[in-house]
Parts: sequence; structure tokens; C-alpha cells
Amino acid sequence: MAITKKRKVADGKHGAPKDNVYKNMQESKETPISNHLDEIVAAVSITPRKKIQNQLPQTVLFQPPQEKLHLCEEKAKSYSSSHEYKQAVRELVRCVALTRICYGDSHWKLAEAHVHLAQGYLQLKGLSWQAKQHAEKAKEILTNSIVPPNNDNTDVFKCSIELFHTLGRALLSLQKFKEASENLSKAEQLAKELLQCGRITKEEWIEIQARIKLSSAQMYQSQKKSQEALPRYQEALEYIEISRGENSLECVPVLKELAGVEQALGLHDASIKHFLQAHLIVLSRNPSQEEAAVSAYSVAHAAIASGRTEHHDVAEQYFEESMANLKDAEGTGKAKFLSIQDDYCRFLQVTGQKERATSILRESLETKVTVFGDLSPEVAETYRLLGGADLAQGNHAGAHKKLRKLSWRKMIVACSQTVARGWNKVVGESRDVDKDTEATAHGSSECLQIQTLLYGPQDKRTLATQQTVDVLSKAPEVAVKSRQAPRAKPAFYTGVSQHTALGKARPNAAD
Repeated sequence: MAITKKRKVADGKHGAPKDNVYKNMQESKETPISNHLDEIVAAVSITPRKKIQNQLPQTVLFQPPQEKLHLCEEKAKSYSSSHEYKQAVRELVRCVALTRICYGDSHWKLAEAHVHLAQGYLQLKGLSWQAKQHAEKAKEILTNSIVPPNNDNTDVFKCSIELFHTLGRALLSLQKFKEASENLSKAEQLAKELLQCGRITKEEWIEIQARIKLSSAQMYQSQKKSQEALPRYQEALEYIEISRGENSLECVPVLKELAGVEQALGLHDASIKHFLQAHLIVLSRNPSQEEAAVSAYSVAHAAIASGRTEHHDVAEQYFEESMANLKDAEGTGKAKFLSIQDDYCRFLQVTGQKERATSILRESLETKVTVFGDLSPEVAETYRLLGGADLAQGNHAGAHKKLRKLSWRKMIVACSQTVARGWNKVVGESRDVDKDTEATAHGSSECLQIQTLLYGPQDKRTLATQQTVDVLSKAPEVAVKSRQAPRAKPAFYTGVSQHTALGKARPNAAD
């Protein structure tokens, strides 16, 4: 029998010594974990907070610790199921304090409470270090825990599985892959032994396997080892489908991650199939229009990634479905709609529908100025795409006009003279504001100037646009128009309410 009565649950060889549980805490660049004593004080403090305590009935205020613990556990589960993780963690902290009161410092139940708190921290982005510390505290407690009466230690072993799995996930988030792999292997091996001993049912083992295989797959994928990640994602999906059903929402994130790995390996048919399967599950659960739009967009994106003409119809279908959902839900002026619309236009250009793409981009420009502002990557990118469309059609003058549009004056009006003076510092010049404005207004570039302000003069995007402008400026038709262009000194206004008002005053921004 692989499991004996005297076996140390938390694997003493790898256990963290008591004095070293928080040794490396100060070396972390992340937010330090709160001291356990502080957590206890916060959890059981009777200090009134916004006088809520005074409004509680006496029966609640003087509940026995066991009843309070049960209530906190139920609240934590409720908050977690509704994705209110911040509130869930608050209740789990209280559970740790109350468990210590009810069972003492050496009971395995206290280790279990620390494991649950570690899992709560993992659900909150950026708190992996706190999760690691609580999992290691649980490991220390289990190593020296009080053995349950009658040697019925099945619950202790189940707690150990959760401990190793949670610690593995925390280490994975901290990119400590070797240690993560060791802990995930311990969890898997212990689950296998419990199944062989009849301590857990086949159904319980399947649920445990689903979570461990998914974590293992994510570990390999984090190391860009897609070939090793693929079979583990497939196993995780199989186990989830067995335990939860093929149409369970729990399948959706696994299907999407699996599809991403297949895409990286060039298995595009399988990738599209799994993205589409996830999308159909989402639609079957009456999602919001935004959720449906994001799901449809993932199918379209997968179809584009294949680069194969037989998938173009799929891409166009789900692009249009995604935009239709967002348009109904948010209107055309929202950032997410405009972002997906830009991707759609790139797709249209690649598939030879350049005129349609150009028309959509031109119509969207004013809305983008209103939503994002003149000095934004989205507006600069639209000018670049419009210029590229003109260049592809052999319209050098039109391309030059898009890339070297005489609108620096408008940007100065939008941003006031302060930005103009700041621009002098960016380009390393020290000239009078009016002279600088007049010079740039004569031959300035809408796209180029925005990119220079956003990314700097040496960024590869700025340099690429500058090179295009330089080449186009040598074209005969462009050179003639440049010589004929009048030099009009712009008027200056220092008081402008919003740059969005400027966007509405541009009837021909895309010309």
C-alpha cells in the first residue's frame, strides 16, 4: 500500500521550515503579503465599520465561532461563484482567523483554510506571491498536523492534493516552472494513490485530473512548449466533458486555450473547430451582446490566422456577426467596435476588397477622432491604412496627402501652445512657437506627427512612415502640388474645450 498511517502528508523532504515560511517575502517585487496577525485582527475585530455592527441583531453578534465560520465559508463560496473575488478573499481571511480559534494552530483544518485563501488570491490578478505564501504556510501546518481520530486521514490527503495543486499554480504564475512541475506531479501521484486505495471515487479522481492536467498544459504553454501542452489540454478537456458535460461553460476557456495551441502548431482546421465549439456553447447560455461579439471575433481571428482562402468565408461571417452584436449593444462610437472594425478592414484589404475597406475606414475616421482624440494610435493607424490603400492603387498624390496632411495647426489648436512648446523639446529644437507652427504647417504629416509624439522619432513605426513620406515626396505629381501649395500662417487659439470638438469640425478629415 503506497499510503501508510505514518506518512507525512505534506512531504517533509520538500516542506518549508517554520522559520523560513516568509523568508523570501521581502525579496519579492510584488505587493508584500499582509502579516497573518494583521489578517486575524482585521477579521475578528469588533471595531464598528460605518456603524454596520450596531445594526446587526444580537444573535449574529454573539454567534459561536463554529457558526460564524460556517457562515463565512458559505459567503466565500457565494462571492466566488459570482466572480466577486475581492469580497470572497475578505471572507476567506475571516475563515482563517475563525478556524484558528475553533481548531488551534496545529490542526489540518487550519491548513485547509490557508489553501482556500491561497486559491482566492490566485483568482485575483497579481496576487500570486500571497497565494504562494499561504500555500507554504498550509504545507508547514500539515507537516506537523494533528492526526484525525481513528486514523481516518482521507480528508487530510484530499487537502494535500489541493495544497500541492494550488502551490503549483502559484509557482506557475511566478514563472518558477521547475518547482511548479514538482508540485503538480505530487498532486497527480497522490490522487492516483488515493484512487487505488479506494479513498476517493472515480468521479472525484476525474475532477482532480481535469484541474491538474489543465494546470500542467498551461505550464508547458507558458514555456512556449506547445507540442507538450497539446495532449494535456486534450486530456483536460476530455475529463471536464466527462464530469461536467460537453456543453458546460467550464469547457469554454479550455477549448479556447486548446485552440490557441493548435493555432501555434499550424493545426488551423482543429483550431477553428474548437473556437467555433466554444462560441456555440457561449451562445447557448444567453450571453450579453458584448460576450457574443467577443466570442464570434475569436472564430473570425482563427480563420484569418490560417491564411487559407477556404477559411475567408468563415472569417467574414463571424466578423460581421461580431460587429453586429457590438453595434446593437454599444453603437459605432465605442472603442471595441472600432478595433474589430479595423481588423475587418485589414482582412478586406488582404482578400482584395480594398475599395470596401477604404470606404469603411474613411467613414470611421471622424468617429475615431471623437472617441480616441487627434493624438491617438488609432487615428494615426487609420491615416496609415488609408495612405497604404491609395499607394496600392497607384494614387501617389492621395497617399502623400494622407501621410503628409497639412493639419498640424489643428493639432496645435486641440492641444494648445503648451504642446507646441513640448514638441520643440521632442525634436530637439528651440524656436519660437509661431515660427515652429508655421514651418510644420507647410509640410507636416498627420500620421507622422502623431506617431512621433506617441512613440518618439526613432521608433520603427515612425521611421517606416518617414521613409514612405520621403519616397512619395519625390513623385512628380506630388512635387508639383507641393510647390503650388500656398503658405498660410495659421491662427492660434489657446482656449479649446475638448479635442473631440475639433473632430466634429473636420468634414474632410479623410481626404
